[in-house]
Amino acid sequence: MTSQRRATADDVFAEFFGSNSPNQNRRGTGFSSNINGDDNDIFRSFGQSFGVSAPGKDPAIKHTLPCSLEELYQGATKRVKITRQVADRRGLITRKIEEILTIDTKPGWKKGTKITFEEKGNERPNVTPADVVFIVDEKPHSEFTREGNDLIVTRRISVTEAFTGYTVHLITLDGRNLTLPINDVIHPNYQKVVPNEGMPILGDPTKRGILKIKFDIRFPARVNAEQKAGIRRLFGP
Repeated sequence: MTSQRRATADDVFAEFFGSNSPNQNRRGTGFSSNINGDDNDIFRSFGQSFGVSAPGKDPAIKHTLPCSLEELYQGATKRVKITRQVADRRGLITRKIEEILTIDTKPGWKKGTKITFEEKGNERPNVTPADVVFIVDEKPHSEFTREGNDLIVTRRISVTEAFTGYTVHLITLDGRNLTLPINDVIHPNYQKVVPNEGMPILGDPTKRGILKIKFDIRFPARVNAEQKAGIRRLFGP
């Protein structure tokens, strides 16, 4: 009976210290060489000597979660397939499985937002599985650029449109048609600010950032003498 307990304890020492026999006295470990007691006593002694109460944990496994601005504006449900090793009941034999993780994006999430699934990493003996962490990344958008909670749109217009007026037509990230007539003279530093048409503010769905509309004015490469005279008549000396 004693030899059976000794063999089990040897296995424990082999796991933590290598294949050397636990009967060899290790200086400085604070671990008793007497292994005739119960296996639970061995684990308690180990915890008391090294200040730990549980096996180590694998470092987090990180993945990028690409999200469109539409998904971060309205929220969306994303499903991600992972493959991992799962141990049997004895914790000795592992097998590979596929698992679907569901992520509900929230309106207002930003690039860098982290979603953690605890202990969804590979299972292996005497080690707590790693957390699986997804980090939000924003996909480029064909129309909008995001700055914090604000959205920016740039329109390219002619000099004529800059002086005579221009109407901006937009489809918002939630599918609404937005029409914004601009009757001001549009100069190179001009921008139209539209309140409450930016990104949702996380934690307060009633509030949004602003929409900024900027303009890139196309100036003609050449102006002939007649056009120059017309400009002088229009604007004076």
